[in-house]
Amino acid sequence: MDGNGRWAEQKGKIRVFGHKAGVKTVRQCVNYAAKQGVEALTLFAFSSENWKRPKEEVSTLMELFMMVLNSEVKKLHKNNIKLCILGDVRGFSTTLQDKIAKSEALTAKNTGLVLNIAANYGGRWHIAEAAKELAKKVQQGEMAASDIDESVLDQQIASWPLTDVDLMIRTGGEQRISNFLLWQLAYAELFFTDTLWPDFNEQCFADAIASFSHRERRYGHTSAQVQASKQG
Repeated sequence: MDGNGRWAEQKGKIRVFGHKAGVKTVRQCVNYAAKQGVEALTLFAFSSENWKRPKEEVSTLMELFMMVLNSEVKKLHKNNIKLCILGDVRGFSTTLQDKIAKSEALTAKNTGLVLNIAANYGGRWHIAEAAKELAKKVQQGEMAASDIDESVLDQQIASWPLTDVDLMIRTGGEQRISNFLLWQLAYAELFFTDTLWPDFNEQCFADAIASFSHRERRYGHTSAQVQASKQG
């Protein structure tokens, strides 16, 4: 969800103004995804590198995170949406950690859209955490190091309610993935747009999905093989 700060600066406002405007876009995109039958939507809200930003901006982002949880979680629950926070929540205040736990508990049994919010998250951190858990199992004799393969690591990483990503959308004009869901993006289709996040609306979302729908996903096969499997 890139471009909040630049959007605000273009309007002669402080960067925080853009982050608040971005919340409205989040609400629109979540509603649109739910209406379209999307199974899971993951939003990169705050990376583990974002702590490097000015203290005032980080503090405001934390306040905004708390405010959004207070104002939106009951609406998510009413609409059968399951909320999951991905990342090292230990980096947040105890008050915010408590609010996160209660929000997840409230929506835990919902069966509609799974809304993942990546906060204090980094793809490399995620893989490293999974590796440490497997190392503990080896140390405790629960498995041998030779048992660890791609499938085992995948299962450990998927301990959060994440599946492989079909489509990654990045707003704001940058064309990189910035340490986001590195493992799950292995075969994802990538969609980059110059639109800044506060201006990303339902039509923009629909355009991204339309682009995705016209792509051929081969997973190592030839185009002829893919077409034959569809006909079969």
